[in-house]
Amino acid sequence: MTSIALTIAGSDSGGGAGIQADLKTFSALGVYGTSAITAITAQNTQSVTAIEELTPKMVAAQINAVLSDMSVNAIKIGMLSSPEIIATVADCLKTFTGPIVLDPVMIAKSGDALLRPDAVSALISNLLPIATVLTPNLPEAARLLGQTKEATTPDEMQTQGMALLELGPKAILMKGGHATGAVCTDLLITPNKVSKIAALRIATNNTHGTGCTLSSAIAAGLAKGYDLDTSVSKAHAYLQTAIANADMLNIGVGHGPVHHFHHVWGQI
Repeated sequence: MTSIALTIAGSDSGGGAGIQADLKTFSALGVYGTSAITAITAQNTQSVTAIEELTPKMVAAQINAVLSDMSVNAIKIGMLSSPEIIATVADCLKTFTGPIVLDPVMIAKSGDALLRPDAVSALISNLLPIATVLTPNLPEAARLLGQTKEATTPDEMQTQGMALLELGPKAILMKGGHATGAVCTDLLITPNKVSKIAALRIATNNTHGTGCTLSSAIAAGLAKGYDLDTSVSKAHAYLQTAIANADMLNIGVGHGPVHHFHHVWGQI
């Protein structure tokens, strides 16, 4: 049977992040991708120049159209932008029983805001409690906790991750990409254990869409029936290779995308 995943997120006209990155990742990992677009962004490797939200009614119509017809095995949630869209998504997923990967997208790689300030509390109250796994980077984790200091060490990451667990998700993947050092460390935190996923940091400017790609790769693994530990491990390995091959694409003059189809063409 074909594994199916649904991404609920914003569109990236540059193709490196958002819905486009999610669908590329699903396809690369052998999962049929469906989508519900929450916002349209005009962006490239350098900046986000415009954002236009879809109406909550249209967001709901897309989600309901997919879920009413297809046996979706897992859902990835990305850019939601507004409290109204967040509430709509939560309402549409009330009866969904499969795994949900929540990537709390707040800032684009270019530094442009993708989540309105008044939407943070709505995200916390409406969606964190239904998430199978929450995948914040270090700035996002601090903002969700209302803290001004980002974690800089694995111990601080674990402390913040445990605090995020108290907000309702079943698991937290604290991503260490914003930290410094030769080794990049992620922590998968559940109430019962903490698992460390470490890899050498790759020297490249082309990391646009890494968060979207990782969360959608996790969703792809869950859609195929892997447990969370295996899904995270496989997703991490996929992303590392996609980053390692990113420079081969030569896309744009800013932060270019990772190479989602590195195993199909252009692999080093």
